[in-house]
Amino acid sequence: MQNIRKSTDGCIAWHPGILASNGQWPMAGQQRSPVSAPVPVPICGSLATYVSLKLLDRHQAHTQHQHVEDSLGKGQWIHNWDRREHRTSNVSGQLAAENEEPVALRHIVLVRHGEYRSTPDGNRLTDLGRLQAHRTGQRLLEMGIAWDHVVASTMTRAQETAMIILKQINFDPLKMKRCELLPEGTPCPADPPQNRSACHVEQAYRRDGPRIEAAFRRYFFRASPEQKDDSYLLIIGHANVIRYLVCRALQFPPDAWTRFSLNHGSITWLTIWPTGYVTIRCLGDAGYMPVNELTHRRPTTAKEGT
Repeated sequence: MQNIRKSTDGCIAWHPGILASNGQWPMAGQQRSPVSAPVPVPICGSLATYVSLKLLDRHQAHTQHQHVEDSLGKGQWIHNWDRREHRTSNVSGQLAAENEEPVALRHIVLVRHGEYRSTPDGNRLTDLGRLQAHRTGQRLLEMGIAWDHVVASTMTRAQETAMIILKQINFDPLKMKRCELLPEGTPCPADPPQNRSACHVEQAYRRDGPRIEAAFRRYFFRASPEQKDDSYLLIIGHANVIRYLVCRALQFPPDAWTRFSLNHGSITWLTIWPTGYVTIRCLGDAGYMPVNELTHRRPTTAKEGT
């Protein structure tokens, strides 16, 4: 983006050529040096400024995203991973902290749906799955949290789980949001590879990966300076998506999402601090359920709850 320059009157313009040999902007009618490429006079105005700033922002976003992708899994924490590091520049161009720093924490609690079975009406919760959702709702109620937002996947098993939990935590179902970014899928090829053909994994990743990554960017970010109180977001979804979100939030290699499993109805709690650091309070917690009610895969027999 070296071709974006500021003209002498303060307007930013796109400059596709190179500067004159003396390093100054060429003036209208000025004879160009034989070694200089054709240089148009800088265009001023709102349109040129808008286009130039958009191009600059796109370049910076691409560069920063590439840095994040290259650094993940190397053990080095990327401080501005959400592009919300609240700093500004002073007159001299040096970084200076804003007068108002962010102070609030963002708590994100992820719950996996209950056990389910394929039926003629779709994938629906089993009797055990409904019991698991009930116990999870009781556990969330015991936490004494006033939930700011509740979001659920649009898939039937997640919706059924959400309705049971909402009754337990006394949250208005009409205020719950249904998110089309959260349904189950393949977030990215796993390492070690899954027991599926490479072609099948590639097709699934191309179909689901961008959507699930978009879910991460929608819900995971530090609080703004305007937010004064800690916030609590409850997300009810699926194992693959939750595992991927955990890896991304903690800046672990995203392809490690298959290296741990989550029980049905389990709770995962992440906290995003004002500095941008992310910590995990619990991962796949299901200790509030009796051992004989713990499951993590669909039942393989006709009898529910086995």
